[in-house]
Amino acid sequence: MKSNLLNGGEFLLADAAGMEIFAPEEFTVEQKQIAETTEEFMKKEIFPNIDRIEDKDFAFIVEKMRQCAELGLFLAEVPEEYGGLELEKTTNMLMIEKVAPAASFCMAFSGHTGIGILPMVYYGTPDQKERYLGKLSSGEWFGAYALTEPGCGSDPLSSKTTATLTQDGRHYMLNGVKQFITNSSFADLFTVFAKIDGKHFSAFLVEKDFVGFTVGDEEKKMGLKGSSTTQLFLDHVLVPVENLLGEPGKGHKIAFNVLNVGRLKVATQSLGMGKAALAEAASYATERKQFGQPIGEFGAIKEKLADMTAASFASESVIYRVAGLLDGRIAQLDKSGSDYYERYQKAIEEHAAECAIAKVFCTEQLDMVVDEAVQIHGGYGYISEYAVERYYRDSRIQRIFEGTNEINRILIPTMLFRKADNNGSVLWDLVKQAREGAVTETAYAGEFVREGATIARLKQLFLTVLGATASAREQQEVLLAIADMVITIFALESTLLRADKTLSASSEAKQNLLKAVVKVIVFDLTGKCGLAASRCCAYVLKGTELSDMRRKISELSDCQIEGLLEAKQLLAEASKDAGKYYF
Repeated sequence: MKSNLLNGGEFLLADAAGMEIFAPEEFTVEQKQIAETTEEFMKKEIFPNIDRIEDKDFAFIVEKMRQCAELGLFLAEVPEEYGGLELEKTTNMLMIEKVAPAASFCMAFSGHTGIGILPMVYYGTPDQKERYLGKLSSGEWFGAYALTEPGCGSDPLSSKTTATLTQDGRHYMLNGVKQFITNSSFADLFTVFAKIDGKHFSAFLVEKDFVGFTVGDEEKKMGLKGSSTTQLFLDHVLVPVENLLGEPGKGHKIAFNVLNVGRLKVATQSLGMGKAALAEAASYATERKQFGQPIGEFGAIKEKLADMTAASFASESVIYRVAGLLDGRIAQLDKSGSDYYERYQKAIEEHAAECAIAKVFCTEQLDMVVDEAVQIHGGYGYISEYAVERYYRDSRIQRIFEGTNEINRILIPTMLFRKADNNGSVLWDLVKQAREGAVTETAYAGEFVREGATIARLKQLFLTVLGATASAREQQEVLLAIADMVITIFALESTLLRADKTLSASSEAKQNLLKAVVKVIVFDLTGKCGLAASRCCAYVLKGTELSDMRRKISELSDCQIEGLLEAKQLLAEASKDAGKYYF
């Protein structure tokens, strides 16, 4: 299979040799300028005022959000015909990464610019866009997204909120309760999901001043304390029929398609928070002294800094690879025609599995990074005046946002299997060949030839395990284990492809660091892939069949890494010298 023509999920079936990915080192001057503008705004206006934000000063948050609008930061995904910039997904992710360390403010920002505006962009009628999009993109109004209910979170189609057409046919009457709604205390327009006649899942544009629409009290949360999160109560709310968003009964398209990019944005928020936590830890490790020397001189601390750096590099590689995939597919679309956004959504949906992979991998890497940042700080990491305490609390929700990591793990192989069953994918042919003993070859060459061979073996392992456990592939425990194999392969491959792509243009010092980060990631993720394969087989197989598979797993997940200590020490020194994430 030609690796430069891959559809969603087909990275598992292709040789990494020759694959093209987008890497952060390729940002254009314009993209870097947008990032610098965003970062400068955050340094000047937001970070010095974190306490005000954490104390729920929503008037202040609204003021700063409107400053974001003045800088054009709300226009990133708005169509040019409506005054927007319609920037690439790579640029959007870069902006979010810069906002992410102020997690509560980032929730307001991304909640508005993402799920607040995008449903209108993708599914709004010309009339709806004319009435609302300008207000949302200018910061005159703010948007919110009301999907979750007290009784339905991961299963939004079980919604109990109803919409009934009035006798005169001019309004829908909405009744129900929505839960965990971001930006609700200051939002002006809500995308509310309800079932017409209790059956047809649909979306409606509801203004805050509609009679019967009430915003509840602020939730008391573990983290994101400065983010507005409330219930919404709809008591016989009359919504004009022209405020039906999209087609009646097709609300699931809006709900699920918006979530695909949303998952990538959660991954990016995690990356931004993780980099900030690493910066705090690296600086503290240099300043804090124990036993007469900086704690960063101790091997135990160096290893933590190295692992945090490697995790950030891998997360960054995954995010911008996926964003690049989306940009590449969107760039092929003909923008003419009224069905452009329908085709646009299908283009994004093609890589829904990769978006889910990014969300799961990056949120879990963040958990490790913030946990180690607190550990490096010792007792001070538990004190609220140190930023890592906030990062630790704010990180936990990321594994729940946009579908829990468990739901996303189940979705990843499910989507891959559905494609293979419906679209004539070669997946099952390759599975059969793997069971018959065919060996996956690789044409990977250059500096990382050994690592390229490792990825080829892991793909062979994936196919072999899939064939051996096919009888139980509907079992959630098996799906979770398969997902872990897929996630680790994608993250490892993304790391390798990025390092290989940028190696020759790098200084000798950076080349050594790229080689070091690849070693750390290969060692870590190859081991995790092997463990996932062992878990999957232990669920399903017994006796001789299990023993044989264990031998195959050991062979295919063998990781010939040497010089790991030196690699980690090199990464640790780089992070200490920089006082932040090095790359």
